[in-house]
Amino acid sequence: MAPKSTKPKDFKEDFWKSKDIKISIGEIVQDEVEGGAEDSVEMGPTPKPHVTDLREWDMKLMERYEPFYSPFCDMCCLCTYGKCDLLGKKGACGIDAEAQQARMVLLACLIGTAAHAGHARHLVDYLIEKFGADYPMDLGSNIDIEAPIIRTVVGIRPKTLSDLKEVLDYAEEQMSHLLSACHTGQEGKNLDFESKSLHAGLMDDLTREVGDLAQIVALNMPKGDGDAPLVELGFGTIDSQKPVILCIGHNVAPGAGIMDYLEDSGLEEDLEVCGICCAAIDITRYNTNAKVVGPLSKQLRFIRSGVADVVVVDEQCVRTDVLEEALKNNSVVIATTDKMCLGLPDMTDEDSDKIVSDLLNRNVKGALILDPEKVGEVSVKAAMKLAPERSIQKKLPDRDEIVEMAKECTECGWCQRVCPNSVPMMDAVVSAGKGDLSMLEKMCIDELCYTCGRCEQECERDLPLVSMVTKAGERLVKDEKYNIRSGRGPVQDVEIRRVGAPIVLGDIPGVIAIVGCSNYPQGGKEVALMAQEFLERNYIVLATGCGAMSIGEYKDEDGKTLYEKYGGEFDSKGLLNMGSCVSNAHISGATIKIANIFAKKPLEGNYEEIADYILNRVGACGIAWGAYSQKAAAIATGVNRWGIPVVIGPHGSKYRRLFLGRADKKDKWKLNDLRTNEVVDGEPAPEHLLYAAENREEATVMVAKLCLRPNDTAKGRQIKLNHYLDLHKKYFGTIPEDIDKFIRNDKDIPITYKKDVQAILEEKGWEPKKIVQEPSLLEFKDKKKA
Repeated sequence: MAPKSTKPKDFKEDFWKSKDIKISIGEIVQDEVEGGAEDSVEMGPTPKPHVTDLREWDMKLMERYEPFYSPFCDMCCLCTYGKCDLLGKKGACGIDAEAQQARMVLLACLIGTAAHAGHARHLVDYLIEKFGADYPMDLGSNIDIEAPIIRTVVGIRPKTLSDLKEVLDYAEEQMSHLLSACHTGQEGKNLDFESKSLHAGLMDDLTREVGDLAQIVALNMPKGDGDAPLVELGFGTIDSQKPVILCIGHNVAPGAGIMDYLEDSGLEEDLEVCGICCAAIDITRYNTNAKVVGPLSKQLRFIRSGVADVVVVDEQCVRTDVLEEALKNNSVVIATTDKMCLGLPDMTDEDSDKIVSDLLNRNVKGALILDPEKVGEVSVKAAMKLAPERSIQKKLPDRDEIVEMAKECTECGWCQRVCPNSVPMMDAVVSAGKGDLSMLEKMCIDELCYTCGRCEQECERDLPLVSMVTKAGERLVKDEKYNIRSGRGPVQDVEIRRVGAPIVLGDIPGVIAIVGCSNYPQGGKEVALMAQEFLERNYIVLATGCGAMSIGEYKDEDGKTLYEKYGGEFDSKGLLNMGSCVSNAHISGATIKIANIFAKKPLEGNYEEIADYILNRVGACGIAWGAYSQKAAAIATGVNRWGIPVVIGPHGSKYRRLFLGRADKKDKWKLNDLRTNEVVDGEPAPEHLLYAAENREEATVMVAKLCLRPNDTAKGRQIKLNHYLDLHKKYFGTIPEDIDKFIRNDKDIPITYKKDVQAILEEKGWEPKKIVQEPSLLEFKDKKKA
């Protein structure tokens, strides 16, 4: 089946090929050559890094960015020696509190990596079975560096689907070694646990790249398309008068099977197929007739609304009580992977019509079907037959019933105490008991309540609080109609050639990646406002997964979503939806391409040099504002190893570990100048690798600061500092007190703030610093000169 998407544009590259560019900046001469990929020489087999092979690089990072731990508790409960109190003590096995926290971080990263690796393994095996092992890895004429992470780490250039299995074999082997280190009586040093976590994050990067490349080439998804089509997003886009199939999870195969069956049966106009979480994005990449309900925070509300006749779940980020909740509304549930069987009978080998009959007659609570094509047939047939019956069924309480239920509230306050965001649920219910449902409506529309359901578990009166919120906002969410750009896939090589120099030299102030889940402190609008702030300031903004959907759920004063207002190319003011969670690999991949294409850095077997280049020269920063899952922990840790800082929201501190720089410790910021073979004083740029912000304002200011790099030119540093100063004054009303740490000489001072900055510099006794010409954390090649 050919998906309904726009083909990538053709670009002319002749001008860019074989162009040597010299840029003189004072005494600095940048001699970085463009056009690297097509000139690279095919290498022999590259040794794949084992658990300790990149340990030296990890230690360099952690020497500068020390792990900071925020324990959930002071106990270790992992073995039968315990549980052990580690507060100022050691456990029975000898482990201390720091090592135990680091071990828990490693376990979380491995869980996240295993989720992506299992997803990728499922996809690759399924697509090989469907299309053949020799199916070509064709990403189009504008992408020569088709797998930058794989090529850098594993040293192969995948040409067919079968080549991806070698990458998965390697990643799975490494995960086995890493997990074994968590056993009682193994690793005992926190820094080595952290090094292993960074390695787990790198394996996560690899497996995500495998997963997305496999589905892009085999399912003909957009291949780096900067003008990928807009698709519909929001509750209001779903036609509930038709049978509705809802897909939840991350694996596109079942959803693709549904879309294929609809097309083959000529039923595309007769049913609605929609999705929640990353499955939604990937199904719309496959076929733009599908619709996106929204991020994972929509799950319980949408299921309780009763709109979905059939709920198809695959893997990752699915509510584990989805069967229980769906059965309340007489919906059919189909599980589709071995990751989430829900206690349902395996009916994969049964006749499709018999499965439909058993489901509709409630002979079974639901079905486990491991064949994506059969999922398509069964779900469509079941939805068609079940929809008329369910159309007369009442799914939610009436508004007057909400008022009566609310009167039963005892005002115990437990709903507010257990709420992750301390949402004033009790106050809203008390108001509803007086006939005023406005507070419940606000919770629904502003997504202050993301329907975790914890409040219901504590309610003394067993009030269906999530259903009350859902019903209160029902008439308003029907107007929720937005547009989101379909996931475009990787950044094209020609786009890197166009903006590589402005990014490295600082003319484009930064590349901001908005990723992660929807565990937001104040609703998804905050994510969109951060994206808008940076887009208006000429940054490049990339998004994936739930973050990409939350950006789409916001309209500016002109009534347009940001995807309608800004183009999707990798350039200044570009807003790129890369795709689902696995598409995060293309964000790391873009920074790797900058090092290869712009700076001519070889890829194969050259991880440390690439990561060092990104850390010191590429102004990129991630925002995982609603990070919630173990996958988000693995993703953030993986990009940290490449030298890309990440800012997380206040809930992110629950991951137990941050990587914080100490700006006041000058010895932490020494740099090797590879051009002069001197050790010089650098500035805290970037200041942190993993930072938790308390609110959107703090996060926005910190992200701008974390785009600073030692390699910035005077013009680039002026531009970056101007945004940092401007945002700090906008949100906090002051000039940042640490501005002196980022001024190397008078040329760095932004003209707009020159008077204010000079006053601070004079007060602090600031002196000009030697500019590092080729900054690096790596050792000098000729140590005798150092």
